[in-house]
Order: sequence, then structure tokens, then C-alpha cells
Amino acid sequence: MKKKTVKRCPWPSDDALMIEYHDTEWGVPVHDDRKLFEFIVLDGMQAGLSWSTILRKRENFRKAFHNFDPKKISKYTEKDFQRLVNDAGIIRNRLKIRATIENAKRFLEVQKEFGSFDAYIWQFTGGKTLRNRCRKLEDIPATSPESDAMSKDLKARGFKFVGSTICYAFMQAAGMVNDHLITCFRYREVSNANAQTE
Repeated sequence: MKKKTVKRCPWPSDDALMIEYHDTEWGVPVHDDRKLFEFIVLDGMQAGLSWSTILRKRENFRKAFHNFDPKKISKYTEKDFQRLVNDAGIIRNRLKIRATIENAKRFLEVQKEFGSFDAYIWQFTGGKTLRNRCRKLEDIPATSPESDAMSKDLKARGFKFVGSTICYAFMQAAGMVNDHLITCFRYREVSNANAQTE
């Protein structure tokens, strides 16, 4: 019997880790603050690199950054900074590491002000997942008016590595926008999952 071919977005290619991420996580709405902080860290670390590089190091990031606990990270000392700079399992960019520690502090401030980071960040899409209807990869935007507004506000609050392109990648990862191609089997699945939660 012939195996049925699954139609998915082309960007994971034949990379098993990327396929798993695409099929189970990408575009799924995230409302857990710890997970949202994880994506802020990972998307900031990705700047100038490929997402597959970040995914391969994800477990190392989890170990190095106390499972993305913003409270613990906000208290990191110079000794912690040196430990991270010397950790070959992660991206050892000094600016990105400093930004992660700084962003943890700002993240806690947002939680205090809004009750949760989730309540703050989802206001940029009116609490709903935006749905694009792209047929080709080149049709998917790199930024949007929402990511522009998010970037501007995060920067004003002292966050680092939160340019509009990084914010848009964060929105895709956190399911604030569904950018699966309409030919991809996940487009409908993610849309249906969103419809049930809205």
C-alpha cells in the first residue's frame, strides 16, 4: 500500500527535528509565561543564525538557563555570565547573554504590571491568532504592523534583541500568527484549535 504523503510547509525540509517542531509547536497559541519567555530567549538568540541551529541547542539552553525561569535568570551574577560565555552548548554571544539576563528583569516587571506576560503580549493581536493565507514561502512577511508595535513597546520597556523581525518570529512561534501555508496540513489544524479557544 502506498504511503500517504503529508503536505507541509517546505521550510523544515527533511530535518527530523525541524519537522517535529513544525508539526507540533509552530503556530500553536502559547499562554504559559515560562514558555513565552523561552521563545523570547530563543528568538533573540537566533538573530543572524538559522532556527535549526537554535533547535539543536534548545536542551542545552534549558540546562544553562535554569529551564528559562525568569526569576532565577534575573538574579544571575557576573559568575553566571562567565559560566554561560564558557558554555560551548549554547550561543556564546556576550550581547545576547547579557540581553537574556536583562530581559528576564524586564519580563518580571511586565508580569507585575499586567498580572502575566501573557496578558501583556497578546494585546498586540487583540487576544486572537492572526491568520495569513499564504500559498508560497516568499509570501510570508518578515514583519507586520503588530510586530512593529510590539517591538517599539518592548524596547521602550528596556528589552533587548526585540527588533520587529525578531518579534514577528516570536509571534509565529507563540501562535499569535498562523503562518502555515494554506496547502500545509497544519494550517487547518492550528486554525481549528484556535477557533475552539477563542
